[in-house]
Amino acid sequence: MKNLLRGTLSVFIAICILNCNSNNKVERKNEPTIYSVDEDDAEMNKAMKTAKQTLDSFNYALKNNTRIFTFFGLKKRFVENDDVEHIWIGNVKFENGKYFGVIDNLPEKIKDVKIGDTVEIGKSEISDWMYIKNSQLHGGYTIRLLRNRMSELERKKFDRESGMKIN
Repeated sequence: MKNLLRGTLSVFIAICILNCNSNNKVERKNEPTIYSVDEDDAEMNKAMKTAKQTLDSFNYALKNNTRIFTFFGLKKRFVENDDVEHIWIGNVKFENGKYFGVIDNLPEKIKDVKIGDTVEIGKSEISDWMYIKNSQLHGGYTIRLLRNRMSELERKKFDRESGMKIN
């Protein structure tokens, strides 16, 4: 089974860089596309708030992990100097009251971490969560928002290549 972003989401966002450049898209060879979003993007901030408010759903699925739940991921907010990136973390575990997981994609601006690094994820650092159940995306509020902002052609390509059902 492929890891979270290199498999299911490799055709889509991996990092959401919060900066002054609104809706810029950065294509990278053999890496997921990056979408830059303003820090004051009301829709994105609402999506991240919803993710935080519904984290119990993620926790329930993670705790009761069966074969029907797959591709658990948390998006973590990283800050380094003046740079902020939200990076998906795969292989998520919850141990001793803390989340741990593995960096699943190449950071664009943050240099303190790299693909394959294991990191701790504090609850306050979580900007999104996701898992797949029977091909259906659960959570993934920032994914849903950015998918909705895609052109019809981009959405069809994403849906086809990701294999996820998003309603």
